[in-house]
Amino acid sequence: MHQNYYFLRQLTTELGYKLVGMKAITAFTQNKGELVLGFASDEKEFYIRALLTSQFTSLSFPSDFKRARANTMELMQAMQGQTVQEVVQHQNERSFYLKLTDGFILLFKLFGNRSNIILFQHGEPVELFRKKFGADADLDPLQMHRPLQQNYEAFATANGDIKKVYPTFGELPVLYLATQKYGEQTLEQKWELVQSMLDVLLAPEAYYIIRLEDKLRLSLLPIGEIIYTYTNPLEALNAYTRLYLSETGYERQHTQAKQQLERKLHVTKTVLEQSEAKIKELKHNKSYSQTADVIMANLTNIPPRATEIELYDFYTDQTRIYTLKQGETPQKYAERLYRKAKNQHVEVQQLEEKAERKLEEAIILEDALQALLEANDYKKLKLFLREYAPLLVSKQQALQEVPFRVFETEGYKILVGKSAKNNDELTQRHSYKEDLWLHAKDVSGSHVIIKHQAGKTVPATVLEKAAQLAAYYSKRKSDSLCPVIYTPKKWVRKPKGAAPGAVVVEREKVILVKPENPFEKRK
Repeated sequence: MHQNYYFLRQLTTELGYKLVGMKAITAFTQNKGELVLGFASDEKEFYIRALLTSQFTSLSFPSDFKRARANTMELMQAMQGQTVQEVVQHQNERSFYLKLTDGFILLFKLFGNRSNIILFQHGEPVELFRKKFGADADLDPLQMHRPLQQNYEAFATANGDIKKVYPTFGELPVLYLATQKYGEQTLEQKWELVQSMLDVLLAPEAYYIIRLEDKLRLSLLPIGEIIYTYTNPLEALNAYTRLYLSETGYERQHTQAKQQLERKLHVTKTVLEQSEAKIKELKHNKSYSQTADVIMANLTNIPPRATEIELYDFYTDQTRIYTLKQGETPQKYAERLYRKAKNQHVEVQQLEEKAERKLEEAIILEDALQALLEANDYKKLKLFLREYAPLLVSKQQALQEVPFRVFETEGYKILVGKSAKNNDELTQRHSYKEDLWLHAKDVSGSHVIIKHQAGKTVPATVLEKAAQLAAYYSKRKSDSLCPVIYTPKKWVRKPKGAAPGAVVVEREKVILVKPENPFEKRK
């Protein structure tokens, strides 16, 4: 009900006590959809912050306001220095205006996502805050009252349909009457219920911030789960606006961050899958030279100018469809494929490098999504957004510098830090308590992580390969054997102020391995 007519009646009455006799000293915007209006007298200042966006519209009244040094724009300068003479609430409307000296009127039209603030002088529009609603310039603040017949005769004619007689009630009063079993009453009893509720709406005992149907509301009626109670409409609206923005701000930003990360992860995984499929195709199934061999073996079986032909592939012992280039003979096509086959190993290498990058990016994005899942309140979300801001930019540039190498074996991912600084990032940001953490014992070297898989124990063969990597990327790379410590990540902590890469490890075990990169043998 924060934009309901009955609440605005109370609000504008209180604003009249505050504003009449004060001078307009400033009007500016520094955030999209936000207009700050400042008023002052010899003893005090008063600010109105109007938030008018398509998602949410509300007024609030900060005790003071720190104006930003940049990205701020002065508005409605024509009314500066003019004195507020009156605050007028339109009858049965969600709008009111400030009457100022020298014929100025500042209209507050609070019509949901079409809300606006318009400055008039002598009946002519001077400036619109939301210029996209150009038709608002044709409004006449002095003619916006809406008289309604709301006597018993009109009520009886409408057969107790309160939406016809009291269209200004809105949702909460209707729900409140429903709790009073309004639909089961006689016409006279309904009228009495409505008049009793009207007494509360016109002179509320309190202002309630409630939660109803899982939504935060401001109400003049005690309905739903009452969270806070206020006796002043300005204080109530301040608190409601702050709470609403806090709650919906969290939900909106959390959802937006999740959607951005999931979208990037989907794109990254798609490119990874395409690269891996192409590598497999080039290495095993449909290499250029094999395709050329099949084409050359079937030159006499291919009709002239054919662009698609089904041929027997003697490499796979299957028939498959071959696509030919229009305007190119099968023999020329085969010759071109033989030339491409000479450079096929270069293409495979480039694809493998691309797949490795995409795998690294996918892990970073998956870790960011896990961290976002744990940001379950507004404070944690703000920390997340600050820490992971580079991942939330529109371009993929933030993913170019990956802090770790990625190896994969038996379905397990092994991450290896690239430097002391990267070790910190790997251990603190890209690993979780159940991941297995490894490091060459008593010497400097890379942090190594084996990513945990729910319900599975890391096989000894995977542990050994990860330990070999930890030894290989350490100061003991040249030793014949190297002890490597390992423990679940939850037993690894970084002391405050410790040097990059320095950690304290508890409950470690030791495995003795030969320092080498076991994955280089496969290349």
